[in-house]
Amino acid sequence: METLIILGGALLFFVLLMISIALHELGHLSFAKLFGVRTTQYMVGFGPTMWSRRKGETEYGIKWIPLGGYIRMIGMLPPRKADAPGTVRSSSTGPFQGLIESARGAALEEVRPGDEDRVFYSKKWWQKFLIMLAGPAMNILLAVLFFGVLIMGIGVDNATPVVSSVSKCVIPADQAGRECKAGEPLTPAAAAGLSAGDRIMSYEGTKIGSFAQLQRLIRDSGGRTVPVVVQRAGKTIPLQVKVTTNQLVSLDKPGKTETVGFLGITPLIAKERQGPGAVADQMGQLTTRTVGALIGMPQKMVGVWHAAFSDQKRDPNGPIGVVGASRIGGEILASNNNAVNKVSWFLSVLASVNFAVGMFNLIPLLPLDGGHIAGALWEALKRGLARVVRRPDPGYVDVAKLLPLTYAMAIFMIVMGALLIYADLVNPIHFTG
Repeated sequence: METLIILGGALLFFVLLMISIALHELGHLSFAKLFGVRTTQYMVGFGPTMWSRRKGETEYGIKWIPLGGYIRMIGMLPPRKADAPGTVRSSSTGPFQGLIESARGAALEEVRPGDEDRVFYSKKWWQKFLIMLAGPAMNILLAVLFFGVLIMGIGVDNATPVVSSVSKCVIPADQAGRECKAGEPLTPAAAAGLSAGDRIMSYEGTKIGSFAQLQRLIRDSGGRTVPVVVQRAGKTIPLQVKVTTNQLVSLDKPGKTETVGFLGITPLIAKERQGPGAVADQMGQLTTRTVGALIGMPQKMVGVWHAAFSDQKRDPNGPIGVVGASRIGGEILASNNNAVNKVSWFLSVLASVNFAVGMFNLIPLLPLDGGHIAGALWEALKRGLARVVRRPDPGYVDVAKLLPLTYAMAIFMIVMGALLIYADLVNPIHFTG
């Protein structure tokens, strides 16, 4: 039964990812049509066509290999500026030049008489910028939407100033997890009579609004007897608590221990809805982590290789493919968490994957969207400088000259994708929430 739930959850997650990809391509398509670029295909997937239908000048369809998608716009590669529009010289000066000219010819075969103003390369730089940005922006907006539902609608787990449990004795941090031994002193909380369900209203005269606030007050009060007011079963109860000290992990320097005040309570974890600021903070933190992950991806892929072809443990924070992400989605739905937590984790992973896809596509290298975005910005800069120094308009940027690098990048992406799929099958990252 558990296996069926995992498979069902993985399939659901995979379908949602494909919908995200479809929306990514819809972003490109919408702006391409808005600016009059003739778009001949809108496809989800690669390889042979499973199903398609033509509407107007565009063929809409689904391909058999569901690992991405694309739209086909005419004039993605421009003619050489020395050539007349719609023609390509047949001469070449080497293998790379021949490759470039061959690709130009194939791209320009779709350009028909009357399409001169409908080719991608002839559009204004800001139009090309928006067309290519719209795809990654769609994924990032989906991530914001999912995190908004999670943070503002469902709420996130937060420690509250409500007692979940009371420790019986004082146990140092380096011995955490063991049972109390005979003769060990009671914790201050146990000695004062605190019990599960008590809400701490004030501590040493300070009104308590969060557990984080309470935690720091407790740590700063070691060795003193402090007044504590709790709410229990609707009644307000004042207590005097003699706070002891203990060796605990530092709040400001993780991994280090320090001698601080100790009460001996575990907070109740509850979901609390937060505002738009929390969503913005989440996106800011996610951006920092994602940029760092993208910079370190080549090194991380070496770890994926070792994990795929040896007994090396897979890095849970390393790259993951569509198959692995879908598997985690299935494991979330099959876990022992309650329904709300399952939905929360599911949305969180789906949002994170969408954000990673959007950010990856912004890398300024062809064939990624970011390569075309960089080309549009470079065109804007060149034309702007030409106006300043009163030189002739340099025209569009010839992205075709970067085709050798584009093909190398495409090969790297194919190899990386295949390696991630294999690693996700033989040595997957598992959900541990």
